[in-house]
Amino acid sequence: MRKGDGLSWALLGRVEKAFLAVLALYALDFFTGILPSFQLPLAIVGFFLGVTALVRLGRFAGRNLIWRLRNRLIVAYVFIAVVPVVLILALLAGTAYLVVGQTAVYLVNTELNNRMRVLTFPANAMVRAPARDPQAAFNQALAGLRRFFPTFELLATGENAMRYPPDSKLEAPPEAWKNTAGLVLKKVDGRNRLFAWAHAEQTGNEVTILAPITHDVLATLIPGIGDVNFKGYTTRAAQPVIPAAANALDFPLTFLAPVDVPFWEAPNRPMERIYLLVDTRFSAVLGVIFGQKADWSDALLTLLLTVIVIFFLVEIAALYAGVKVTRSITGAVHELYEGTLHVQKADFGYRIPVKGDDQLAELGESFNAMTQNLGRLIIVAKEKERLESELAIAREVQNQLFPKSAPPAKTIQLSGVCNPARMVSGDYYDFMTLPDHDLGFAIGDVAGKGISAALLMASIQSTMRTQLAAAKQNGSRHYSAAEIVATLNRQLYATTSPEKYATFFFALYDELSHSLTYTNAGHLAPLLLRGQNFQMLESTGTVVGAFPTARYEEKCVTLEAGDLLVAYTDGIVEPENVYGEQFGEEHLKELMIKYSKAESAELIARTMEAVVQWTGAGELQDDMTMLVARRI
Repeated sequence: MRKGDGLSWALLGRVEKAFLAVLALYALDFFTGILPSFQLPLAIVGFFLGVTALVRLGRFAGRNLIWRLRNRLIVAYVFIAVVPVVLILALLAGTAYLVVGQTAVYLVNTELNNRMRVLTFPANAMVRAPARDPQAAFNQALAGLRRFFPTFELLATGENAMRYPPDSKLEAPPEAWKNTAGLVLKKVDGRNRLFAWAHAEQTGNEVTILAPITHDVLATLIPGIGDVNFKGYTTRAAQPVIPAAANALDFPLTFLAPVDVPFWEAPNRPMERIYLLVDTRFSAVLGVIFGQKADWSDALLTLLLTVIVIFFLVEIAALYAGVKVTRSITGAVHELYEGTLHVQKADFGYRIPVKGDDQLAELGESFNAMTQNLGRLIIVAKEKERLESELAIAREVQNQLFPKSAPPAKTIQLSGVCNPARMVSGDYYDFMTLPDHDLGFAIGDVAGKGISAALLMASIQSTMRTQLAAAKQNGSRHYSAAEIVATLNRQLYATTSPEKYATFFFALYDELSHSLTYTNAGHLAPLLLRGQNFQMLESTGTVVGAFPTARYEEKCVTLEAGDLLVAYTDGIVEPENVYGEQFGEEHLKELMIKYSKAESAELIARTMEAVVQWTGAGELQDDMTMLVARRI
C-alpha cells in the first residue's frame, strides 16, 4: 500500500488477503458445520493473521494521517501537551493508591500485633502465677482472651497444669521454641492453618495459647476499614464487604502486603511468605485516620471539578492558539510547496507571496532569492557535467595507455594494476619487450593529482617508449637503466614547469642470466621476497624532472626461482586509519608472505582490499598502483 492510497482489494497485501480468506472459510464452516474439527485451527490462524493485519493497517493509517503537516503538528501537540498530563494524572493516581493502600496495611498490621500481644500477657502471667492461686490466674487469662478471640486453646504444663477447653488436644510445641508470640502455621488435618499464638516458659512452667486467625477475627481489627484476609488461609467473600463510596471518585482498592510466618512443627525451617489482603476505599482509610466520615470527599470533588473546568478552558484557549499558529505555518509551507512545483517545471520566474515579518516570511524571501539563482546554478551544473564528461574521456584515454597485458616471458611473470583516487591518475606503470627476449618494466608516481598529474604521466610513458623504440631501430643490444632514467629526467625538466616532478623505478630483466638491473629515482623501495626474507631495492638517485644535472646509478640483483618482487606507490602504504596510523610496509610484507604462493592478481586484489578496509573510507586517499614480478 502506498502513501495517500485508499483501501481496496488491489492494494491489500498478502497478509490481509489471507486473513479475509481464512475468515470466510471459518464463517462457512461455522454456519454449515461441514468440518467442525477445522474450526479451532482456522480460528487460531485467523487470530494471528488478524493481529498482523491490524498492525499493518495501523501503520498504514498512521503514515497517511501524518503526511499532511497540519496533522503532524496536531499529533505533536498531543504528545507534547496531552500525554504528559495523562502521565502526571496516572502518577498521582498511582501515588495515592500506594499511600492509601500502605496506610491501610499498616493500620491492620498494627492492630493485629496488638491483638497478638493480648495472648502474651496471660501466658506470662500464668507462668509467674503463685502455686496457691493458679485458678485465679487461669480465670483472669480466659476473661481477657475471650474479648478478642472467639475461639482459642490453652495448655499449661509444669507446676500448675491445666487445659482449655477441657477436651482440647493441644500439645506443647517443639523444644526449640522459647518465649515467643506472633503468627504461626500449624498442621491441622494434614493442612497448614494460620494461628496467632504465644508461648512462655519459666522455672519449669510452660504456657501455650493458640488462637485461629479467621475472617471474623480479622473483620474486627479495624472497624469500618473494609475486608481483611490472609490470602489462601482465610475465606474471602466473592464480594468483599467494604464501606459504601462517599462519591463517584471514591474508588475501591485492593492492597497486598507480604508477611513471613514460621512453622509450628519446624521452628528452624525457612519461614513461609503469605500475603495480607485488604479491600478498602480511600474514604474508609481516611475516616479511620481522622476518626470521622468528614465531608472532605465532597470538598475534594468540588475542587477537582473546578480544576477540571479550568483545565478544560485552558486547553480550549491553547487549542485555538495552536490552530491559529498551525494555519500560519501550514499556509507558508503550502506556498513553498507550490513554489517547488513551479521550480520542477523549470519556471524560475515564479515568486511566492510573502506575508508578515517573521522567520516564515524570511524563508519565503529566501526561496524567491533561491529561484533567481537557480538559472545560474543550472548553467554551472551543465558546465560541471561537461567537465566530468571530458574527465571520463580522459580516464578512458589514460586506461588505454596502461598495458593491456604483460609481455610473454619464460622465466618471469609480470602483473600490474592502477586504481586512481580521482577520475584520472598520476601513477604510472608499464611493461616493455626488448630485443633478445629481454624485458623492461617501470613504475612511477607523479607529484599531485588530477589532470596535470595525468598529463605528466602520459609524457613519462611517451618518453620511455620513444627511447626504447629508438634503441630498437638503431639495433642497440645494450640498454642502461641509469642512462634511460637520466634522459627521462632531462626531457621532463625541459618540457614541464619547475614544480612538476615524479618518483620513478625502472628495471631491465635478462631472461638468460635472470639478472635484474634497476635504477630507483627517489621511488619507494620495491620489496624482493626470497623465502621468508625481504630485500629492499633502495633509491639510486633523486626524483626525475626536478634537477637537470641529476646523476643516477644502477644496481643488479639476480632473481632466483620463487622470488617475488613488488613495486608500489605511496597510495598503498601511506593511507591512514581513523587513529592516524599508516598502513605501512609491515602490513604489506605480511600480505606478501601470506599470498606468496597465490596468483599475482590475487595478491594485488587482496592488498588493495586490505588498504581500503584499513582506512574505513568509501573513497581512496591516493592513487593505488602495484606492479608484481614473479620469478618462475
